[in-house]
Amino acid sequence: MRDSRSQNYKDRHKKIFLFELACVAEIEPATVAAMNTSTKIFTVAGALLFSVALGIVAGTPEQEKAFTDKYKAAMEGKDTVTLEAFLYTQGSDAAALEFYKMMQSGEAGEKISKIELVSLTPEDVKKATTPMDGPTGKVCLNLKPTKKLIIKVEKKDGSGSSSSTSENFVAEKDGKFVIPVPGPCK
Repeated sequence: MRDSRSQNYKDRHKKIFLFELACVAEIEPATVAAMNTSTKIFTVAGALLFSVALGIVAGTPEQEKAFTDKYKAAMEGKDTVTLEAFLYTQGSDAAALEFYKMMQSGEAGEKISKIELVSLTPEDVKKATTPMDGPTGKVCLNLKPTKKLIIKVEKKDGSGSSSSTSENFVAEKDGKFVIPVPGPCK
């Protein structure tokens, strides 16, 4: 008799144990489904927020054209005040700033044959983030560049013709395109 009671007890515990497992198994899919749904909602919301933020930060083609048109007009018109206004000088090295101003004014008044704002290549990104030797030691760009300004100038006179190409990294600050001037590395 005792063996049958012992067996009944074991059978009943197995049933309870299996019932508990079944309950967990029944509840788990709903919980997993709810988690998957909330994860999907947060993922979609996060992606939407990221794309909106990226749109706010990234310059539009219209802004890029306005920047290059204004830069070209200032360069060809020898408007050194406007050219210097394109420079982002906060935290810049004084000697580097003078060099940038000299480079801009040196080509001012020349006819620009081509000006474009292009995306950075992986090599450009590496170059922009690598400390450079400056007049007073190692310098770095104080703003992270997003584009590169490429200017091609062609000169023709009685003795022949020549062309030169210059490149400047361009960053965005407060909704405007600027040319960051290197400063001490942080």
